[in-house]
Amino acid sequence: MTHQITVKNKIEDFNKSITVSGDKSLSIRWVLFSSIAKGKSKAYNLLLSEDVMAAIKAVKKLGAQVKLNKNYCIIIGSGPNGYKYKKNITINSENSGTLGRLIMGLLVDTPNKIKIIGDKSLSKRDFNRIAKPLRKFGADIKLTNKGLPLTIKGSENPLPINYLENKGSAQVKSSIILAGLKTEGKTFIKAKPSRNHTELLCKYLKLPLKVKKKKNYDLIVLEKAQKIKPLNYKIPSDISSAAFFIVLTALSNNSKLLIKNININPSRIGIITILKKMGVNIKFKNKKNYKGELVADILITSSKNLRAINCPPKLNSGAIDEFLIIFLVAAKASGVSYFKDIGELNQKESPRLKWGAKILSKMGIKTITTDNSIKIFGNPNLKINKKIVIKNYLKDHRVFMTSVIAASVFGGTWNIDDKDSIKTSFPTFLNIINNLKK
Repeated sequence: MTHQITVKNKIEDFNKSITVSGDKSLSIRWVLFSSIAKGKSKAYNLLLSEDVMAAIKAVKKLGAQVKLNKNYCIIIGSGPNGYKYKKNITINSENSGTLGRLIMGLLVDTPNKIKIIGDKSLSKRDFNRIAKPLRKFGADIKLTNKGLPLTIKGSENPLPINYLENKGSAQVKSSIILAGLKTEGKTFIKAKPSRNHTELLCKYLKLPLKVKKKKNYDLIVLEKAQKIKPLNYKIPSDISSAAFFIVLTALSNNSKLLIKNININPSRIGIITILKKMGVNIKFKNKKNYKGELVADILITSSKNLRAINCPPKLNSGAIDEFLIIFLVAAKASGVSYFKDIGELNQKESPRLKWGAKILSKMGIKTITTDNSIKIFGNPNLKINKKIVIKNYLKDHRVFMTSVIAASVFGGTWNIDDKDSIKTSFPTFLNIINNLKK
C-alpha cells in the first residue's frame, strides 16, 4: 500500500443524503457467532472490507461453510463445538485487532495448536491483555514480545473464571465472553463499561448471559451455550464511518447531510455527546430498535460558534475510535479543549494520540500532549495555505481519513500516503467524498 492521494480542493456547501458502509464491529461479530451457530445464518449489508474478509477466511479455515456474493453472505456453522480443521493451521488476522483478539476466545477449547499472525501494525499491538484471561481458562498461549505471531492451544475442559477487565476494552471483554460460552460453569466478568455489541447479540440469541449494571462497572455472568441458533441480520451502518462525514458537515459552510440507518448503540455514540457539547448541530431521525441495537438516521447541519470542551473521561470508551476526527472540531473551537485518560488511543492501529498531535501541529494548531492526554488550543479562523505531507503512519485507516477531512475543510495541499489503508474498514470512503464535491 504505497499509493498517495493529493487533496487540495475544499468541499463547497452541500445538501445531500448518504449511506455509509455496514458496521465493522457487528460484521466481524456476525461472522464469528455464525461460525459457532447450528445451521445457516444470512447477513445483508455486511461490510466487505479487508478486516471482515479476514474474519471470513478465518472461519472457513476452522471448518465453517461460507457463500459470499455482492448482496448477502451465508455462513453454515456446526454448533459451539463444531469446528473441524486440519492440524498446524495459521489464521491471518491481517490488520484486525477485533478479529485477532475475539477469535482467541473461540479457540479456548481447540485440541490442536493454532498460529495467529497479522500485519506489521497488528503485530505491534498488545495481545497479552487477551492471553492473560484465556490462560486462566486453561489455554496454552505463547506470544512474541506481547504480540503476534502467537500460538494457542486450548484446554479440553476449560475452567470458568472470575476476571476484572479495567481497561474498558470491548475486545478483551468479548474474547472472555466467547471463551465462557464454551466453558462448563459460571464465568464472572467485572468490566469497565465499553462497547456492548457482544452482550446484545448474546441477549438476542437467548444465550446464557446476564449483565448487571453497577455504578462504575458491568457485572457479566455467563455459562456454556449448549446451542446457538442461526443469526439472520441486516447489518446497520457504522457510526465510526459516519463520524467523518458528521465532522465534515459540521465544519463546512452552509451544509446539511442526512446519513441513513446508523447504529446508535449507546456504548458507541460518545462522539455524538461530545460534539453536541461543543455546539455541533446533530439530530436523530426515525429511531428504532433492530435485534437489540438502536438504529437511526443522523441529520447534521453546519455549526458555527464551536466551543472548546473539557471532555469527561466517562465518554472516552464510547468515542475511542473517533477521537482523531473529534480533534479537528477542537482545532476550530473557541478556547482550549482538554481530553484526558486517552492513552488507550496509542494501543490502536497506530499510536493515534501521537498522530493526532502530529496532524494538528502540521495544521498550525498548538497542543500540549502527554502519554495519556492532549490539550488543543483552538483557532476559529483556521485556514491552511501550505503543503502538508502525511506518511509513515502504519497504514492506519483513521489517520488517512482524518487527514482527508482536514484537507477538505481547512484547505492547503495535502499529500497523503497509503490510500489503500481504507480497505480495512471503509472501502467506499473516497467515493462518498467525491460525490459530495459534485
